[in-house]
Amino acid sequence: MADYLVIVESPAKAKTIERYLGKKYKVKASIGHVRDLPRSQMGIDTENNYEPRYITIRGKGPVLQELKQAAKKAKKIYLAADPDREGEAIAWHLATALNIDIESDCRVVFNEITKDAILESFKHPRPIDLDLVDAQQARRILDRLVGYNISPILWKKVKKGLSAGRVQSIALRLIIEREEEIKNFQPEEYWTIEGEFEKGKKPFSALYYGDGDQKIKLTNEEQVKEVLGSIKGKAFNVTNVVRKERKRNAAPPFTTSSLQQEAARKLNFRAKKTMMLAQQLYEGIDIGKKEGTVGLITYMRTDSTRISDTAKAESVAFIEDTYGKEFVGTDVKPAKKNSNAQDAHEAIRPTSTLRSPDTLKAVLSRDQLRLYRLIWERFIASQMAPAVLDTMTVDLQHENVQFRASGSQVKFAGFMKLYIEGTDDQTEETNKLLPAMEVGDVVNSIQIEPKQHFTQPPPRYSEARLVKTLEELGIGRPSTYAPTLDTIQKRGYVTLETKRFVPSELGEIVHWATLEFFPEILNIEFTAQMERDLDKIEEGDKRWREVIDAFYQDFEKRVQYADAEMEKIVIKDEPAGEDCELCGSPMVFKLGRYGKFMACSNFPECRNTKAIMKQIGVKCPDCEEGQVVERKSKTKRLFYGCDQYPTCEFVSWDKPISRPCPKCSALLVEKKIKKGVQIQCTKCDYEEAPTQ
Repeated sequence: MADYLVIVESPAKAKTIERYLGKKYKVKASIGHVRDLPRSQMGIDTENNYEPRYITIRGKGPVLQELKQAAKKAKKIYLAADPDREGEAIAWHLATALNIDIESDCRVVFNEITKDAILESFKHPRPIDLDLVDAQQARRILDRLVGYNISPILWKKVKKGLSAGRVQSIALRLIIEREEEIKNFQPEEYWTIEGEFEKGKKPFSALYYGDGDQKIKLTNEEQVKEVLGSIKGKAFNVTNVVRKERKRNAAPPFTTSSLQQEAARKLNFRAKKTMMLAQQLYEGIDIGKKEGTVGLITYMRTDSTRISDTAKAESVAFIEDTYGKEFVGTDVKPAKKNSNAQDAHEAIRPTSTLRSPDTLKAVLSRDQLRLYRLIWERFIASQMAPAVLDTMTVDLQHENVQFRASGSQVKFAGFMKLYIEGTDDQTEETNKLLPAMEVGDVVNSIQIEPKQHFTQPPPRYSEARLVKTLEELGIGRPSTYAPTLDTIQKRGYVTLETKRFVPSELGEIVHWATLEFFPEILNIEFTAQMERDLDKIEEGDKRWREVIDAFYQDFEKRVQYADAEMEKIVIKDEPAGEDCELCGSPMVFKLGRYGKFMACSNFPECRNTKAIMKQIGVKCPDCEEGQVVERKSKTKRLFYGCDQYPTCEFVSWDKPISRPCPKCSALLVEKKIKKGVQIQCTKCDYEEAPTQ
């Protein structure tokens, strides 16, 4: 019989930890929460100081009974749920259910599942931190009050199955406001003049800058003609040369949100997938007989960039041994701390630097390996020396016309030898070399070409950009982003098109109805302040019931007003302009969870439905009779095909455009590349400059 009982959340963790602790310890899993608010009702007594009513979660009765039986036989019980608010609350619920004294040293926390970390953590048990418990409880109650009050009104006034929440409503607002910006955007014309120059038979490019005294923005063709008309001959004088040495520092190791952003950029992972894989790497992977199952990364829900002295020392030794002393970062500074960051634990890093991704190829799945490599490389790079770039800026003058050329070269790679942080925008060019030039030199122009451009609307939000924006605004917390993005898609409020969020008609209806009657829920500053107040509960500076009461007093009045005054929104079926091929009744457009679709008006007698095919204004290049339409694969990936399918089987992953290739008259398509979108020919080598 084991002397000690240890309760963790996950069965995967339980086996590993039991092996580390030895025969005197029995480790069992609660499989997450065992108690929660009831799903069928509010579960909060607003008349009795917001007292929550917790019940055993359906299906968890046998688990709880098994834990009670094991607890009776143990001399001592340790609660070892995850090291965050949620984990502290799980420990508190378990202590309540198992009659454990919460002031006793029953709580054990660890940031990684390795033998040393586990054994060390059991040397320092502590009481349950009620401030952490109250912080989680306050968030849970606040979200319940918002969701269970607004959602029934939306069900009654709009449509069944709808919901509203603190973080999801702000996320939806951001997406809809961006869509409004795009619709209202008025493009402005502007021009650039690019010159190809030559110095000592070495070509380089430069852009028109101005008249020598000031930078001039070219807004129309007349200005361009005036500039070109003032260039007489090919000779340009070098009037200024600026050489600088610039240091570029490595990005800090990952937090939860930065991991989600980078995995989206570099691996094309959705936030939900990133967190699922990170959980697997944290809980443990069997890496062979010698070590068995071991956690490969530290805890993945964190907003801290701090690392332990032990991890730093190990990484320094690895860098010195692998790359040399000069690559060790001697003055690595922690990233600027987010004002909302809870610095309770470390950044996301490998539990051992020595476990390089290449040594784990045989034991990790493809996606596990890709995410582990990202985490490992980011961490090692964060401890490496800055990169050193030599930059050079040259001004070229002809009469009153000035061109400017810029170039940079990597003088010392530093961290860039291993890893460069991704970006949502076009990345800067390095190693764009300029020939040696000095003031007074003369260079010749080979070609000077004007180009017309139009300003572009702001891009729609990608998952990475939306997560970054929510974090910058102080909305939500790292653990909430993935489920929030998942919820607004499952509800049908938004769809993902070419990896960008597009609001649905249903999403806009819910947004405007919520905004009219619950403006504070959609007020960014109000929501951010609420997050700060909730954090103060964790710090012991505020009491949770007071925070909830300050919000609910006004909110309750708004709920009553909305229930009485919000008009019922009837989403009418629009005629589709065609008849049902099964029964001959008119087809209509209906609004469902995943957007509009066509259905027979004779429902429920006839249940015929059809997807709406969106034409893109391009004739099918194969049959020349049909129209190219947008379609979606079984995995929801967008592609393009002929509307005469299956008679015509034309398909393309890239979006066709209406004009033919000027070189061979074949089909042109828009190809997604790292620098944006590039128009390419499907048959010859013709391609155009990429646009964002």
